[in-house]
Amino acid sequence: MTYRVGLTGGIASGKSTVASLFAALGVPVIDTDQIARDVVAPGTGLLAKIRAEFGDAVMAPDGSLDRRALRSRVFGDSAEATAARRKLEALTHPAIRAEMEARSARAGGPYQILAIPLLVEGGSRSHVDRVLVVDADEATQVRRLQARDGSTLAEARALLAAQADRAARCAAADDLITNEGDLGALAAQVERLHAAYLAAAGVYESGGRRAQ
Repeated sequence: MTYRVGLTGGIASGKSTVASLFAALGVPVIDTDQIARDVVAPGTGLLAKIRAEFGDAVMAPDGSLDRRALRSRVFGDSAEATAARRKLEALTHPAIRAEMEARSARAGGPYQILAIPLLVEGGSRSHVDRVLVVDADEATQVRRLQARDGSTLAEARALLAAQADRAARCAAADDLITNEGDLGALAAQVERLHAAYLAAAGVYESGGRRAQ
């Protein structure tokens, strides 16, 4: 088995940028956000199940999933939103996990980065050997969300509220990257960790085993 690092962090913390920096160093990156899009592509059985559960209101005119409409149903503080989110997770998580494992098995590499946004919330620690958290303050996350997705302030705050709080996420980290500076500062942190993970992967290959 290949040594695997779980990359996580709050929404809009800069996980994708960090993942791309590892990829530029030749590290295989398994992106569960991309997998989550792929498993609900038009024509898939999972998309049909989501449509049956949530109705046509979550479908775009072209037959694809309207992710923003679905997000508005499942994120929020109400009991209804919480119940809807749990139903969605029960449908999607097994499919995402199975595809993640299949892609990981094909990817090889001295070690792999598994980008899992809800690693802390979903209890996926047993799937990885080490947890790397990308951290940014909440005001920065909200600003990035509004710029990236066109989210309202209320929508951005609801997305943050649905995740583990910042302190809990950082407490779960074996390694922490702070994304409050420029790209050069971020790249320097990635390069330092890359060297450490290469070394750890060598130890793992000589007899280490993933914790269960």
